[in-house]
Amino acid sequence: MLSSGKLPMMSPDLMTEILATASDIALLVAPTRRVVTVLVNPHHRSFGQLADWEGARLFDLLTEESQRKFDLRVADIGSKTHGSVAVELNHVSTEAWDFPVRYSIHQISKDGSLLMLGRDLRPIAEVQQQLVAAQLALERDYEAQREADTRYRVLLEVSRDPVLMVSMSSGRITDLNPAAALILGGSRVDLVGSAVAQEFDGRRRGEFLEMLANNAGSETAAPMELTARRSQRRVLVTSTLFRAAGERIVLCQIDPAEKQAAQTDDLADNLARLYHEGVDGIVFADAEGVIRAANEAFLNLTDAASMAAVRGRSIADYLARGAVDLRVLLDNVKRTGQLRMYATRLTTDYSGQIAVEISASWLNDRPNPVLVLVVRDASRAESLRRSGAGVTDEGTRSMMELVGSSTLKDIVAETTDVIEKMCIETALELTRNNRVAAAEMLSLSRQSLYVKLRKYGLLNKDGE
Repeated sequence: MLSSGKLPMMSPDLMTEILATASDIALLVAPTRRVVTVLVNPHHRSFGQLADWEGARLFDLLTEESQRKFDLRVADIGSKTHGSVAVELNHVSTEAWDFPVRYSIHQISKDGSLLMLGRDLRPIAEVQQQLVAAQLALERDYEAQREADTRYRVLLEVSRDPVLMVSMSSGRITDLNPAAALILGGSRVDLVGSAVAQEFDGRRRGEFLEMLANNAGSETAAPMELTARRSQRRVLVTSTLFRAAGERIVLCQIDPAEKQAAQTDDLADNLARLYHEGVDGIVFADAEGVIRAANEAFLNLTDAASMAAVRGRSIADYLARGAVDLRVLLDNVKRTGQLRMYATRLTTDYSGQIAVEISASWLNDRPNPVLVLVVRDASRAESLRRSGAGVTDEGTRSMMELVGSSTLKDIVAETTDVIEKMCIETALELTRNNRVAAAEMLSLSRQSLYVKLRKYGLLNKDGE
C-alpha cells in the first residue's frame, strides 16, 4: 500500500519512456528556448528521430505565426494555477516540410524550463482538407447544376416551338414552355402536375401513354393528331422518349394542325412549279404506257404543238425503238419500282431524233398505278462523248492492231465480230439481261441471239 499523498519514485529511464509514449512528440526546452531533449513516440514513426532538433533554437523550428503564439501562451503560464497551457504550433523542418502539433506546455522549474507534450494534428488536418475539398466539389456541382437548370429554363422560355414533358410513371405533365401552355389553352401553373391524357379530348390515361411510347419508339410513325380540351385546337403531337435519373420522360413536340396543312400546300405549290417550269420533260402515263399528262419541257423535246396532241398516245410513239424501248422500260420499272438513266433517242413529231436519258418511277400504291418518266436532253453530252472518245475502246484498239498485219478481208471479218459482240452486250445491258427484249431490239430471232451468245462466250458470262 502507498502512503497517502506520496508518489513512488521512478527511474529516469521509466519516466522518459512514459513521456515518449504518452505523447507523439515531447520536447524539453531550456530557459534560453533551446531544445535540450527530443522524445518521439516509438509507435509513431512518421516524425523520424528528429535528432537534429536537439540543441537547436525552438523558434528556428516554428513558423513566424507559431513563434508569436508560443510567446503569448508562455506568458500566460504564470497566471495559470497548474503552470500549463495548450497551443497549436506549426513546425518547419530543414527538409522544407511543415506539420501542425497541439502542445500541452508545462513549466517544470522556476528557471523557466518547459516540457512540451505534443499530439500530431496531421491526420485531423488531412480529414479537414478532405472535408474542404468535398465541400468545394459540392459547391462546384451545385453551381454547374444551377447553370444547367438556368440554360434549360431559358431555352424553354424563349423557344417558339410548343414543348411539354410527361412522366411515364405518373402520366402527369412535369414541365412545359409558354408556347405549349398557349396552344393548350391554359397557364403553366395550371398545367404542370395535371394528367396529360385529360388535356386532350377522348383519351384515357393508359391508352394515351401507350400511344406516346409507341410513337416515340417508331422511326416511321406520323405525328398523332389530337384535340386540346381547353383550347379545342387540333394539334399534332410528336413524342421522344428518354430516361433521366432512372425515370422515363416523354418529350412532346406540339404543332398546330394548320401548320402541317400550310407545309403541304407549300410542297404542292413547289412541285407544281417544277412540273410546269422545270427544264426536264415530265410524263405521267398509265400501266400500258399511254400518256395522261406531260409538261411543257416534254412538248418542246418532241416539237408537239399542244398537250392535246400528246395526251392519249403511247410513249412508244416517241421512242426510237418504239415498242421495244417501252417494253424494256415497263418490265424493269414494274419489277424494281424505278429505273435510272435509260439511254435512248426521242422521235419528234417532224421525224427528228434527239438523244435522251430517261428515269422512270412506278407508283403502284393506288388503284390505278402511274408510270412517271423524267426525260432529260442528252444530245450535248453525247456530242462531247463522241468528240472525246479517241481510240480508247477495246474494239478500236483491236482494229488498229490488225491494220498492217492482216488482209483487208480478214480485218473486216474481225472488226465485224467485235462490233457485233459490242452491240449484243449493249442490248443485254439496256434490257437488264432480258434476252427476248434484246433479240427484238436487235431484230434477231431468239434462236439466232442464243447462237451468237454462245459464239462470243456470253452465256457463261451471264451465269448460264
